[in-house]
Amino acid sequence: MPLYKRKPFPLAERPTDLKPQEHVFQVRFTKEIFRDYGEYLNRINLYRQRIWTCKVTAKTNLTFEEALVSEKHATEKVQQFPKELVVPVLRDVQFSMLTLKDLANKIATKLQEHLSEGTELYGKRNNRVYPCKIIKVLAEEAGRTQYEVAWLDKDKKVTENAVLNGEDLVRKKLPFTRDVLKSFIRESTYRSVPWVLHDKLASKYGISTDSPEELRSNFSFQDGHMVRNRKRSRKEEASKEELRKCKSKKMGNGKSKPWIPGGIAEDKLKEEPIIYPIDDLLVQPASDDPVFTERPSPSKNFQIPMDCVGDLLMIWDFCSSFSRLLHLWPFSLEDFEHALCHKDSNLIVIAESHSAILRLLIKDDGNYNTAIQKKKRKPKITLVTWTEYLCDFLEMIDDADLSNYITTVRRGHYGLLDIHAKLGIFRELVAQALTTDLMREKLDECIEQRQELAATRRGEALEEGRKRREAKELWKAESDGKEIKGRSLKSVGSSSKLFGNGNHSSQNGDVADKWNKNKNALSPQGKHAVTNRKKVDTIAKRNGKQHKMDAKAALENVKDSSKKGVQKLMRDDGNKAMDRSNEQRKEYLEREMEKRFIRTNSLGKDRYYNRYWFFKRDGRIFIESSDSEQWAYYSTKEELDTFVASLNRKGERERALKKQLEKYYNKICLEMQKRSKEVAHKIAMEEAVVRRSTRVRAPPRENPALAFLKYVNKWNED
Repeated sequence: MPLYKRKPFPLAERPTDLKPQEHVFQVRFTKEIFRDYGEYLNRINLYRQRIWTCKVTAKTNLTFEEALVSEKHATEKVQQFPKELVVPVLRDVQFSMLTLKDLANKIATKLQEHLSEGTELYGKRNNRVYPCKIIKVLAEEAGRTQYEVAWLDKDKKVTENAVLNGEDLVRKKLPFTRDVLKSFIRESTYRSVPWVLHDKLASKYGISTDSPEELRSNFSFQDGHMVRNRKRSRKEEASKEELRKCKSKKMGNGKSKPWIPGGIAEDKLKEEPIIYPIDDLLVQPASDDPVFTERPSPSKNFQIPMDCVGDLLMIWDFCSSFSRLLHLWPFSLEDFEHALCHKDSNLIVIAESHSAILRLLIKDDGNYNTAIQKKKRKPKITLVTWTEYLCDFLEMIDDADLSNYITTVRRGHYGLLDIHAKLGIFRELVAQALTTDLMREKLDECIEQRQELAATRRGEALEEGRKRREAKELWKAESDGKEIKGRSLKSVGSSSKLFGNGNHSSQNGDVADKWNKNKNALSPQGKHAVTNRKKVDTIAKRNGKQHKMDAKAALENVKDSSKKGVQKLMRDDGNKAMDRSNEQRKEYLEREMEKRFIRTNSLGKDRYYNRYWFFKRDGRIFIESSDSEQWAYYSTKEELDTFVASLNRKGERERALKKQLEKYYNKICLEMQKRSKEVAHKIAMEEAVVRRSTRVRAPPRENPALAFLKYVNKWNED
């Protein structure tokens, strides 16, 4: 059964008191029965959501029915697993602690290197290769493994036996893919890491179910299934120990000691804070929430049926995105919608759209070109003969539903077809065009160019980051140098205070000369005093010169700092200009990457799984319901702003959706304003046509609602 949130989903129980004549509602693919239509509808809507996972292949983003089909196909492939390899594979799977990918790689490598009994392969004999089958694996001799094989003839019958070395055997590729091996592992086990086989499967092939000793401390068997032993945290053990002590201690009057609030046990009982974002449906209103606006009601005024809007958008987006390859002049979505609803069979928009895709199929030299050549048709498609080529295409694909429209199209009444039929034909044309070599070459070219542009953008970002780091380190070094110079100036000032200024030192020099004249008349104590005085004078002179040099250096530092200030301003202006050029460069790379169209992705989903789409050639945001049956759109900037303000960032889906809308907000608003101006102009033109006076003879004005009738394919290569 498919998985819901990685867990099995229980089906609704069948009512036991059903009456033979009672009307009930039954789900077709699960056979569930409901009496209430509301419950039935809720269950159907749940099954249609893409929230289911295939149990066998682990594919996600599937509906319940798609998951069932995936499980059925995967199970069929698993049942074709070679029987001779089942036992060795299951033995490696049992109690393995590897991840699924590593386990599958290990088993595949082992099967390719180590051959088992019953394996069919090729062996060398008389310098030639013959088919054979391994009967028995013999013991190794001199580091070589020998195999007893049986030679097989064309009918795979045994002719004779022989003993060959491992070097004489030519190994085949594994008869299954690694995806099939992964599915086989999932199907054979009921838990992962460690992988444990089903009891019936293990007993059937004689595989031990006793867990290894290294797993017994962490795992144990409960109700026949292996479960992990839950380790208690230190906080839990401390809280339980505290509660136990509180109960064991008694007060003097025989009563138990009262429990002190705020202890470890009370903290454990408090609810843990919620870490956002979480699933949108689990978000509850909180006091710290901002004021959310009410979500605006989208418009639903489409010209075509609601269930056809998805196909309409897909076909129009394909024609617009690959218009250069198709040689098809782009047209608006509204014109395409009006053209499909029109009953005229010779509309140029419809004829050129079909002809462009048919020309692409002819250039591809595929099945369609072969069918055209068999009927000896000319390779040139015109506005008169395009229906004949379209009928040839419908005959080639041989679709039971679309083949019913061949007669109507061949008679020239294409316009009388239903909208579903027209879009169905277009859908098949687009599907065939996407499989052509020309389209694949175009997509490969776009992918390569996008990768080159992305690599260029990454390289420039790394270079910009490197330059910023270097500039930051240079600025830090300059600031450290200024701090050192400031400290040196302070030290100079303190030394000048200690030894005096330069004038005072010169006066001391004159006094010293007088002392030198009378030095012979002095006593030994006087001579000693004179010597000390000379030392002091020498130091004073030296300090005076140093003070002048430091003052000069300080003046030069001031001049240098002023120059550096100017240079810093110039550098800042240069950095700003560089930042502007970098921003322009980034915008240019983004535009070039957008031109290399690959596919259109949705902007995201809201809390109810509704998808939001934006096409850059149409100024609207389209809303697709979770079951893809309902469509609507926002077309004004006011609606967009209100909708963005209504999104709750605490939810995972709405958080991602709001981030995408904010990223492309300017582009979306620009397209919406352009569309609003065009709509206002059309309305003014229509009113002018209606109000035109009949008394004035003037040429009739064209109705903008019929602009699709004047379409011309300017890129037609014929």
